[in-house]
This record gives sequence, C-alpha cells and structure tokens, in this order.
Amino acid sequence: MIKQYMSAMGVEEAHYQNGDFEVTTPIDGSVIGKVTLDTVADVDTKIQNAKQAFQEWRVVPAPKRGELIRLLGEVLREHKEDLGILVSLEAGKIKEEGLGEVQEMIDICDFAVGVSRQLYGLTIASERPGHHMRETWHPLGVIGVISAFNFPVAVWSWNTALAIVCGNPVIWKPSEKPRSSP
Repeated sequence: MIKQYMSAMGVEEAHYQNGDFEVTTPIDGSVIGKVTLDTVADVDTKIQNAKQAFQEWRVVPAPKRGELIRLLGEVLREHKEDLGILVSLEAGKIKEEGLGEVQEMIDICDFAVGVSRQLYGLTIASERPGHHMRETWHPLGVIGVISAFNFPVAVWSWNTALAIVCGNPVIWKPSEKPRSSP
C-alpha cells in the first residue's frame, strides 16, 4: 500500500525499504518501511556539511531564500493527498488529520515566503545626540529540528521554513520511537 503513494511522489523503493530499522504503523503494527539510521560519523559529516553550506546560504538574499520555500509549498500542494495518507499511516492518524498536517506545512511555507520580505529590522530612537540604534537580522547558523512521531512533518516544517528564509541550514532528526500496535 505504501508503494503506490511513494511511487506517485517519485520516491524509489530502495530509499524506504532497504534499511535495517523497521518503521511500523500504530494502526496495526505492520512494517511500512525499513530505513537506515545515521551513524555518529554520518551525523558529524552532515553537521560539517551544513556548517559549510551556511557560509554560502547566509549571503543569499532573503527573498531568494523565500523563493525556495515557495517552491516547496507548490510541491506540497501537488502531493498533499499522498503525503497526508503517508502521515496517517506513519503516525496512526485518521486521513483528515494527516491531510491537516500537510496543510499546516503548506500554510507555514506561505507565511515564511512573506517573512522573507520582512527581515528589515528597526531604527530605534535614542536619547543620545547623533546616536543611532538599528536592529538587523543575522542568520544564526545550523539549526537542529527534532520532531515527535505523532507530528512527523508539521513540526519540522514550522521550524525549517522559517530557518531557511532567515539564512540558516537545517538538520532534521525525526523520531525513531517505535510504534506499537493497538
């Protein structure tokens, strides 16, 4: 059943069936995927790569970063039905809740695109003659997002879309919490 949804989104079976970590659905406890978990060395490499990417990504103009998130929102809209069903299967939610979680991803993409054009800061009045105070936005660096099994994509998107438009690369750590059958 999972194959048809993954295939519709262009995901090759090898990416979700060839690992040693079984992903089960809380609906009936059946295995819906087998993924490979990163080693400590893999994580270290990804962190170093994200640090290097930060040096280039932080200087991309915020509206251009927003364009990437706008494109993500378009892809989410295109695959909303399939993604919603996958969220339902993975988290044990009813279909409407899975679709709602994907809609939250779309909504935060729309919001973040607007934010990408509003990172202008403030000029603040000062009591000192000839003195100016200005607020400006500066990217922070690599952002880590950890999401829970019962909200596998909404929490990720809330954090990631805003981090990306603000000039920060993101490393995502989804839950590996084993699901138990009812």
